[in-house]
Amino acid sequence: MGIKTDRFMMAAVRAAKRAKQWALAAAREAERVLHDARQRAASAERRHRVKQRLLKTGRVLRVAGRAALVAAVATGIAAARAEAKGRNRPKRRRQGRLTPS
Repeated sequence: MGIKTDRFMMAAVRAAKRAKQWALAAAREAERVLHDARQRAASAERRHRVKQRLLKTGRVLRVAGRAALVAAVATGIAAARAEAKGRNRPKRRRQGRLTPS
């Protein structure tokens, strides 16, 4: 009776060792898959952030371009009005000259 029990115990121990090896292999594979998934999620998040920044930069540049265009038009209109009125440019004041007292 002892021999059958020993054989049964040896078989159970072998099966347990094999199950442990497979469990460790499955854990390593799960860790690898999780690592890849995290990397993929991080890169997707990074791409999203970069895309949002580019969109915001585009909006800022459009607004700046519009402001530059408005400024150019306003300058052109002011120059045309000044020319139509016949105004001369304001004369520069002379600096550094002392008047005799």
